[in-house]
Amino acid sequence: MTTNKSAAVSQPNLVLPAFETKAIAMQIAFLASAAFLLPALAHATGLPTRVLLPMHWPVVLAGLCYGWRSGLLIGLAAPSLSFLLSGMPPVFVLPAMTVELAAYGLLAGLARQTFGLNTFASSAISLIGGRVVFLTTIFAIGSVSTTFATYLQTSMLPGIPAAIAQFVLLSLAANWWVGREIKK
Repeated sequence: MTTNKSAAVSQPNLVLPAFETKAIAMQIAFLASAAFLLPALAHATGLPTRVLLPMHWPVVLAGLCYGWRSGLLIGLAAPSLSFLLSGMPPVFVLPAMTVELAAYGLLAGLARQTFGLNTFASSAISLIGGRVVFLTTIFAIGSVSTTFATYLQTSMLPGIPAAIAQFVLLSLAANWWVGREIKK
């Protein structure tokens, strides 16, 4: 009979090493994508950021591919860096988005790296947990003046299609990327 600790040690690598040269370059690319490239592209093309959630994608992917530390750091840094570069997200939502994105990366990485869950379960935990953290934070700090139900309807529901796409596409992308890199 094996214990959970020995079973976890004998599992194949679920995430990639985060401190190799190529990994650091990829994580910088994830940060740049989350902090500037994807939001700028959405704004420049007039696409609704509340629907597409452009900052969320690279953060979750970083957690799934490189683990909780990378996901957490990229999630923490992306909103502030984005604000410094572009003035977005707006100041009233910046603290909540910072905590939210940090939670996305942290939860994706913890579920995958520490608990050994598959990428689909890890993505689901990350996406649900990050939204709960965001809602809790935004109402706790008083950033919105509407009711909870109104805020859900106007600000959260439009992002459901992107969250479903993230669940599927990021899970598949992480499986592909980690599998590809491990085979090298």
